[in-house]
Amino acid sequence: MAFLEYKNVKIAGLSSCVPKQTEEIVNYSLFTAEEAEKFTASTGVEQRRFAEEGVTASDLCYEAAKKLLADLKWQSEDIDVLIYVSQTRDYILPSTSCILQDRLGISTNCYAMDIPYGCSGYIYGLSTVASLLSNGELKKALLLVGDAVHVHHNYEDITSYPLFGDAGTATALEFEEGNNGFKFHFGTDGSGYKAIIIPEGGYRHRFTKDSIIVKYYENEGGRNGLDCYLNGMDVFAFGISRPPQSVKALCEHFALDLGTIDYFVMHQANKFLNEKIRKKLKIPEEKTPYSLKDFGNTSCASIPLSICLSIRPTAQKQKIISCGFGVGLSWGSVYFELDENVIICDLVEI
Repeated sequence: MAFLEYKNVKIAGLSSCVPKQTEEIVNYSLFTAEEAEKFTASTGVEQRRFAEEGVTASDLCYEAAKKLLADLKWQSEDIDVLIYVSQTRDYILPSTSCILQDRLGISTNCYAMDIPYGCSGYIYGLSTVASLLSNGELKKALLLVGDAVHVHHNYEDITSYPLFGDAGTATALEFEEGNNGFKFHFGTDGSGYKAIIIPEGGYRHRFTKDSIIVKYYENEGGRNGLDCYLNGMDVFAFGISRPPQSVKALCEHFALDLGTIDYFVMHQANKFLNEKIRKKLKIPEEKTPYSLKDFGNTSCASIPLSICLSIRPTAQKQKIISCGFGVGLSWGSVYFELDENVIICDLVEI
């Protein structure tokens, strides 16, 4: 079983950035008023944010990082590690983390890496950073996690286009000797890789002139080979089984009492699915923050965005369990604590 624990690392601060441009479900032209109402009732999404043409996920993460560094009073040159998690990187190559290192003015003595993960990406990013900082050789890190996922969803695909929104986040982590750090559980089932997939444009099925031809599917709408496809039934079956299993495994392995957790922050898939998971784990509603209503499913950014919007520092440490799950198929759960000195920035809009 993929259990990991890294001590001596803590979250120093979090920041999120979203585009100003908003689209409400009631204004989605392919829905009738009744269909829009049903969609919102099922998914919990009333509106999402979309980046303007030319604005990428890395731009959103860059703005979130600038705000966080300023509020923390950290100097860019003190950053030892920069990890960028996204499915919508600036280029096929080079890695976007290298570009962000330069844009943020971080020292060239920086460990920089991209992780091309989606819904579970924040958990994988946390584990990567925690592993790098835990022995104290590297002291400070930025974990930049975001997606401009609207570019992968065809406007005519009524099953997925209205669900997703764009967001970028920054999480600052630092070495602190004696800190309880992070506890993780991970899992992967690649046999389900076709459940969430962009079938063309990669190296297995390269782009051709036919890749941009839109095909229409009953009760789904239209999409081309460069658009994301979601098999709703397979994703739902996966979502109601693996995430609660992972959280239970995490608690059992590390002797965590779910009843003592202050917040359970899960990937914002959709309200119906997330509520199924919450009820399976018998978690009170007030302990499960959501960002779906105003921002939709923001892919890998959804967990840190939900933390930024819903959790404020207190005089006591706050115990958090987060669970990310989706494309891959992959999943991961983490336990950590936010202390009274954590900086949670106001939302940045560009």
